[in-house]
Amino acid sequence: MKKRNLIIGIATLCVFALSARVSGNTSELFTERDLQQTADLTKAVTYTLENGKDIEITGDGVYVLTGTAQNASVIVDADSEDKVQLVLDGAEITNEDTPCIYVKSADKVFVTLTEAESSLTVTGTFTADGTTNTDAVIFSRDDLVLNGTGTLNITSTGNGVSSKDDLKITGGTYNIRSTADALEANDAILTAGGTINIATYKDGLHAENDEDDTLGNIYICGGQLNIAASDDAIHATALLQVDDGQIHVQAAEGLEATWVRINGGQLLLEASDDGINAAHKSSAMTPTAEFNGGYVTIVMGSGDTDAVDSNGDLIITGGTLDITARSPFDYDGTCRRTGGTLIVNGQETDTVQSQMMGGQGGRMGGRQGGRQGNGGW
Repeated sequence: MKKRNLIIGIATLCVFALSARVSGNTSELFTERDLQQTADLTKAVTYTLENGKDIEITGDGVYVLTGTAQNASVIVDADSEDKVQLVLDGAEITNEDTPCIYVKSADKVFVTLTEAESSLTVTGTFTADGTTNTDAVIFSRDDLVLNGTGTLNITSTGNGVSSKDDLKITGGTYNIRSTADALEANDAILTAGGTINIATYKDGLHAENDEDDTLGNIYICGGQLNIAASDDAIHATALLQVDDGQIHVQAAEGLEATWVRINGGQLLLEASDDGINAAHKSSAMTPTAEFNGGYVTIVMGSGDTDAVDSNGDLIITGGTLDITARSPFDYDGTCRRTGGTLIVNGQETDTVQSQMMGGQGGRMGGRQGGRQGNGGW
C-alpha cells in the first residue's frame, strides 16, 4: 500500500484540485488513460467466462471479458509495475462468497465498460483471502479506475467496489445496490465523469485510512451522483471537495468530512440528521464547512437536525445556499462570510443564524433515516 505524508495527502490534493477547477485541466489528478473511455484493442486478449473457472491475469495488457458465469472470479496478480485493463463486454458474473474481480497485485487496474451491459453480483457472505477481508464485488489492493461508455450493474451483500489505494471514476454508468459501502477507498475517491446510482444500507461513498487520518479524501469534479443511503451519502475522513458535477442524495447525513469544501456543482441534499457535517475525523485540520461556489440545496427533516453543522469553522465566499430547515447553521468556531447568496426557508437573507427557526423541514416531511436509503434510485 502506498504511504503518503501530510503534505502529499492533503495540501497537494487541495492545490491540484483548485488548479483543476480554475484552469479546467484535470491532468494533475487524472492521467490521459484514466480519462480515455475506450480501450486500445489492437493487442487485446479475449476471455469467455465459464462456470466455476477463475481467470488469472499475471501481466500488463488489455483483456476483454465476455460471457456469463457463476462462481468464477477474474483475478489480477501482476507485477507491481504493470498496468492491467479489463474490458467488460457484456460480462455477467454471479458469485456466492468471493469477489467477481479481485486485484491482488498491479500498479493500476482499469475496468472499462463497452456499450454491452455488464453485471457483477455476490449473493452470500464474503470469505477472506488469508488475512485480507475481500468484502466487495470488485476488490482491489491497488489503484483502480472505472471508465467506459456502457453500464455496469453491481449487487452486493457487502461493499460494492473497494480499493485499498485510490479509486477513480471517469465515465460509464454504475447501478450499485449494497448492504455495506457502495464505493470505498483507503486513500481517495475521485470522480470526473459518469453516472453513479447508489442504493445502500450504509454509506454511498466512503474514504478512510485506518493507519493515516490525513488520507481518506474525496474529490468530485464531474459526473452525476444519485445516492440513497441509510447512513452517510458521502463520507471522507479528511477533505471532501466538490468542484463540479450533479449530486442528489437522500440519506441520514448528506456530506461528512473534517473539511467540506464546495467550489461548484449542483447539489440537492435531503437528510434526516445533518445535511453537511464538518466533524472531527482528521487530526490534521480544523473542522470546516466552506462554500465558494455552486448551487447547494439542503432540505432537512423535522426534529434535532442541522442543514450545515460544523464542529469548527464556517466560511461562505460565494455560490448559493438554499436551505429548508429549522436549524440552518450550527458552528462551534468562527463564521466568515464575504459573499454568496443565502436563502433560508424561502427567504433571501444576509444573516447566518445558528439558532432554531420556525417551520418544518420541507420536502423530507419528517422522514427519518434508518433504512430509507433502499427505495431505489
